[in-house]
Amino acid sequence: MFTGIVGELGEVEAVDTGTDGARIRIRAKLAAELSPGDSVSVNGACLTASSTENGSFEADVMQQTLGLTTLGGLEPSAPVNLELPLRATDRLGGHVVQGHVDGTATVAASEPDGFARRLRLTLPKEMLPYVVERGSIAIEGVSLTIAGLGDDWIEVSLIPETLERSTLGGLETGDRVNVECDVLARYLRRMVGDMKPLEGS
Repeated sequence: MFTGIVGELGEVEAVDTGTDGARIRIRAKLAAELSPGDSVSVNGACLTASSTENGSFEADVMQQTLGLTTLGGLEPSAPVNLELPLRATDRLGGHVVQGHVDGTATVAASEPDGFARRLRLTLPKEMLPYVVERGSIAIEGVSLTIAGLGDDWIEVSLIPETLERSTLGGLETGDRVNVECDVLARYLRRMVGDMKPLEGS
């Protein structure tokens, strides 16, 4: 489990893509805290470190993850948002993030908003039931608050700290981003959908 607070911007060193999936090697200081088998969030997707050495770690990405996320499009030297799993004694600074990406959204607009930047994202229709204004959402693994909501889009405001410490500051119109909806919204929608009306109602 993660919180959506980026711990470090890593750098992709290599991406080896084959018919069975892909292996990504990332250079990062936090690689020193990883052992084979440990979880790490890469741009919002929970991956398992397969090896660590010399300040880098490798992780395998299966076909399902490649199909749901933007990880298959990563290239050497690309920055990536990294976060280690939450410890039981850590502060929950963002919101509960599983690292289970629901799919991707497209950047529709990026405009200045005072000292912040307002980002509009077009969402696939299957995600729309799980977003509410002022609710939580994870974009590229970053915990954000939904500042605006339309028929097929959401808006989030990015403060300077977020712009500097994550990949979100470099986003441009047309870019795709990984999205994880609030897990509480997922469970609530499933529960409500399964409820049967009381007799006589």
